[in-house]
Amino acid sequence: MKLLVCGGAGFIGSTFARLRLREQGDAVTVLDKLTYAGREENFQDLTEEPGFRFVHGAIEDPGAVAAAIAAGSPEAIVNFAAETHVDRSIAEPDAFVRTHALGTYVLLEAAREQGLRYLQVSTDEVYGSIDVGTFNEDSPLRPSSPYSATKTGADLLVASYFHTYGLPAVICRGSNNYGPYQYPEKLIPLMILNALNGDSLPVYGDGMQVRNWIHSTDFARAIGHVLEHGDPGEVYNAGGPDEEANIAVIRRIIDLTGAEESQIDYVTDRPGHDRRYSLSSEKVRALGWAPNVRFEDGLAETVAWYRENAWWWEPIRSGDYRGYYERQYGRSLQP
Repeated sequence: MKLLVCGGAGFIGSTFARLRLREQGDAVTVLDKLTYAGREENFQDLTEEPGFRFVHGAIEDPGAVAAAIAAGSPEAIVNFAAETHVDRSIAEPDAFVRTHALGTYVLLEAAREQGLRYLQVSTDEVYGSIDVGTFNEDSPLRPSSPYSATKTGADLLVASYFHTYGLPAVICRGSNNYGPYQYPEKLIPLMILNALNGDSLPVYGDGMQVRNWIHSTDFARAIGHVLEHGDPGEVYNAGGPDEEANIAVIRRIIDLTGAEESQIDYVTDRPGHDRRYSLSSEKVRALGWAPNVRFEDGLAETVAWYRENAWWWEPIRSGDYRGYYERQYGRSLQP
């Protein structure tokens, strides 16, 4: 298959591109504007792969999208491109509106004009928080942050293009991803790198927020499965096999890195912080997908990857990320 992977220089997008190139033999054109979290280092091992192309540009730029389509002649667009961090959406929501709303519109128009299939990569956060039970695809959409609200808007726009224009579009919503190449503003890589470098481990509130964890390779395979086997107009949830409270995750990381319990530092909770996410994956499992990586095993492998790949994260921790971290947590990282 020939694919245009938008946001393919990011964490999950690069994971998807890697799997499709190496396991499926697809031709993959990556379109990415290379923001702080979309990095060429994330796909540098792919540049010599047959069928790989990279186009530098933003999805909200129709010219860049047209150039990427001309370069790769895709059969389908898979849209990972997103501003992804809730904390940043609270501080700077305008970037989230541009990417999620305008960018998705530009891609949908291109797909409609070119007669392409379309897959929107989304998130469990569109459903909001759930104290007990599990969200399914028919659950109400109740986003609670600028990030999740703009992702919800993008999902609804995708649905409207199916219903109005007959665009063969599907949506795949994932639970909390983790794995190699994840930018360290997110919980797991943040805690791993702080633990390895002797920094404090900032925990929002009481740390009892529960998340449904899915390894990035499992989610990437779910997305590919939905692209190939999903019915147009449908939504498919892909949740991980395990749920864990944030503080329990952090204590696992302490054990795996040899850090100290005394490094835990409880900080003021995030505004509007959702308490628990939980996804039912029955619908996508019925298509033949299932997660392969249990959280205990995946977390240990992820810690090992960050320990062994300082070349990837050292430039991040020594750059603009230091200023972001100080603004966010009121603390400095170790030199």
